Amino acid sequence: MNDERTAPATGRIHSIETFGLVDGPGVRYVIFLQGCRMRCRYCHNPETWNMGSGEEKTAQETFDRAYRYRNYWKDNGGITVSGGEPLLQIDFVTELFTLAKEKGIHTVLDTSGHPFTGEEPFAGRFGRLVEVTDLFLLDIKEMDAERHRSLTGQDNRNILEMADYLSEHKKEMWIRHVLVPGLTDQEDGLLALRDRIRGWQSVSRVEVLPYHTLGLFKWDKLGLEYSLSGVHPPTEEEVLRAEEILGVRRV
Repeated sequence: MNDERTAPATGRIHSIETFGLVDGPGVRYVIFLQGCRMRCRYCHNPETWNMGSGEEKTAQETFDRAYRYRNYWKDNGGITVSGGEPLLQIDFVTELFTLAKEKGIHTVLDTSGHPFTGEEPFAGRFGRLVEVTDLFLLDIKEMDAERHRSLTGQDNRNILEMADYLSEHKKEMWIRHVLVPGLTDQEDGLLALRDRIRGWQSVSRVEVLPYHTLGLFKWDKLGLEYSLSGVHPPTEEEVLRAEEILGVRRV
């Protein structure tokens, strides 16, 4: 009988960044995966939405390629998996991170959290991933449920439940929030996020990421309508205001 549990996990890879400096501590080898069910109105990588695109590789092949860059990581770098949404390829990421931990390499998962559920079989698979993940970069798009659906097309209840789970299991988190003027900068939403962060026990860093339009040409190339064409990036003052509300300490 064919046992699928022993088959090598494969993943759909969109692109690689060999010298990343913003997706976790130190120098990171960043793997961007294909596939995302959210349709964020400000997404700067809409070409990653399609799950069937990208280069298909096994976890071992992907790790071997990454390991060649280990001299750059030194003592505080490592491997980050981003997307798209990497939790849609959870078995691949788990196998990749297992290989990394066998070599003592720091692992980071950059996720929006949307695929999370406490139901099986995902819950068990997520528990195994948590065991081999050192740090979660969790992107909280918006606290208000209706505004979140308008912004992303999806609910946010399970995303917040995932953060609760990571807090309960004392897994380190960096919370990220993209600041979009007129959409994600409302004071009530920022205060609600601040209060929720204060209740999570394992948040070591909070980041406000200014909205930008660098990916707008990709929407045009894909023939997609960009609904935020009149929205400008936030000013430095607007970013500082959001950081003050959220209690961000600049590093």
